[in-house]
Amino acid sequence: MLHLLKRIAMSEIETTATQHPSIENKPKLSLKQIMNMSVGFFGIQFGFALQNANVSRIFETLGAEIDKIGFLWIAAPITGLLVQPVIGYLSDRTWHPKWGRRRPFFFIGALFSAIALFLMPQSSVLWMAATLLWVLDASINISMEPFRAFVGDKLPSSQRTTGFAAQTFFIGLGAVIASLLPYIFTNYFNISNTAAPGVISDSVKYSFYIGAVVFLVSVLWTVFTTKEFPPENIETWEQEKLKTKGLLNGIKEITTGIFKMPKTMMQLAIVQFFTWIAFFAMWIYTTSAVALNAFGTADKDSKIFQDAGDWVGVMFMVYNGVSAIAAFLLPMLAKQIGRKYTHMVCLFMGGIGLVSMLFIKTPNMLLLPMIGVGMAWASTLTMPYAILSGALPANKMGFYMGVFNFFIVIPQILAAAILGFFVKSLFNGESIYALVIGGVSMIIGGFMNIIVTDKSDEKIKH
Repeated sequence: MLHLLKRIAMSEIETTATQHPSIENKPKLSLKQIMNMSVGFFGIQFGFALQNANVSRIFETLGAEIDKIGFLWIAAPITGLLVQPVIGYLSDRTWHPKWGRRRPFFFIGALFSAIALFLMPQSSVLWMAATLLWVLDASINISMEPFRAFVGDKLPSSQRTTGFAAQTFFIGLGAVIASLLPYIFTNYFNISNTAAPGVISDSVKYSFYIGAVVFLVSVLWTVFTTKEFPPENIETWEQEKLKTKGLLNGIKEITTGIFKMPKTMMQLAIVQFFTWIAFFAMWIYTTSAVALNAFGTADKDSKIFQDAGDWVGVMFMVYNGVSAIAAFLLPMLAKQIGRKYTHMVCLFMGGIGLVSMLFIKTPNMLLLPMIGVGMAWASTLTMPYAILSGALPANKMGFYMGVFNFFIVIPQILAAAILGFFVKSLFNGESIYALVIGGVSMIIGGFMNIIVTDKSDEKIKH
């Protein structure tokens, strides 16, 4: 796989060097350098996958009703809405000779994420788990947002698709292992996945403890193996920084910047809106949907329900594993049909996969839709960012990457606010229909790629 990624990277370098030899002055990085700067995402996604696959399970174990889970999850997108633009803005204006620009935020976010991951499975009451979700998601966002800008900072445009693909590979790898941990502990180490009512099982606890360590170590790997470029002109940069110093000036610049988004960013925002309704619906409701639709139980204290929760981890492992493999293939497909059409095809596959889960009653067969979801996930983590990075001003890369997160979290807030009502009032508690809504939304997102303008597509397809 690494050899394949190296071939993709070299192909991109040769194509751009032939057609646009002076497009950027940034040096081309080796495959090893690109991989080192992406390792941190292994830990970030390790923590993120544990959150996605297990937090609804934890909430239900602690007494949450099915129609209230969405409101408990709303902490995650609201936190991202507040944190990411601010962190992007601050990281654009940070420079330290030793720590660089983005790496201080990698480290701080990783430290607090590790603490939250360790404490989450020790929650004894629902409010404690909900509070820790706020802390965990805020901390993950502090680490994750600058990683997107990191690619734009470090790589010339000819290598950015490869850079985001490398991130997607580590995202998939981390999520595969993290999603499987509870299942592995239960089925291979005889660690119980059940406990007394209101108590989180040992298999989930040990998974989160491991996640805390992996998150911190992986991010530290990137922090200590990767250097950053200083601002091109330190004196000019310092003068510009002084002009915007102060909380009020910062808020003003963030607010005005939102209304000056590049056209391509606005087009991608529509695609993102429909895409992320689907993913958020999947993360919130898959456990309860699979438990009832394929395992035949809604009893959250039963062994069958916990087995369903473990199987959801296996399902999530499959889609993340597919995304890790697809990370190597998508850049080659994008060269043939363009990035936006690659994204369109992948979203169609994911949407069809989510809708098809309504008709599948056998647990093993539920792994098949996850192939389509994995393709959609890989593309969502790669193509929009590769398209966007070429449309952003270099000195505001972090800020606009943070603002772009609005179009991830706003649909998540909407999904959290309305899907619970739909499940309870319209679908009689059958949360599988929330996944159907998500699938239809993802298909609409695929169609919306038609309106996206990707100025770099012609350079890449050739």
